[in-house]
Amino acid sequence: MKKFILRVAAVCALLAAPAIAAAAEGFATANVNMRSGPSTRYPAVSMIPAGESVEIHGCLADLPWCDVSFYGGRGWVAGRYVQADYRRNRVYVEPRYYRPLGIPTVVFQFDSYWDRNYRGRDFYRERDRWRRGPDWVDDRRDRRDWERQRERDRRDWERDRRQEQRDWERRQREEEWRRDGEWRRERTERTEREERRTWERRSDGVRVRQDDSGVYEGARPVPMVRCQVDDPYCEN
Repeated sequence: MKKFILRVAAVCALLAAPAIAAAAEGFATANVNMRSGPSTRYPAVSMIPAGESVEIHGCLADLPWCDVSFYGGRGWVAGRYVQADYRRNRVYVEPRYYRPLGIPTVVFQFDSYWDRNYRGRDFYRERDRWRRGPDWVDDRRDRRDWERQRERDRRDWERDRRQEQRDWERRQREEEWRRDGEWRRERTERTEREERRTWERRSDGVRVRQDDSGVYEGARPVPMVRCQVDDPYCEN
């Protein structure tokens, strides 16, 4: 019995493994460099063309950067250049969508990440310098420049998110206008058909026609039409 339970547990673990390892799918919104770390100052690994799909393995909780794979390469891309499908819409990858999209929050561990992915790269030889971080400097002026660049990155992120929200609201308004126009057109056509049927089936045998000016013409008697017995579309 104990062996049976262990076998069942092993099978369940194997079945669950692909789901755990699965990555969310995203799309590059522009030609963007995939970096060897979560900053534009890290060396570039490759360039991802606009519209290409990437696998999102996780994103940082405090900065809008995501760990992605593209054609066998691995690196980091700013979230404002990556979108994912969410409820039939494309949204930028940002913290409020991490959980619905199944994207975990991760931490950039320099040594293990570079050892696993960049041993064959030229910039790997300078890993001791890059280990301090791309923004490590001795001069305070450079530190201020870095802080200003970081603030610009955050503003760009917020601007893109606001633009995405405006585009979504505009699409919603256009869809509402389209549905309202179709509803009004259908109602007009239905009203015209009902008026036509009423005009053709008056019980007093008199047809009344309205001209373009809205004035009714004189009533004219309807000619008598004799119907066949088996004609369902004819009324006496």
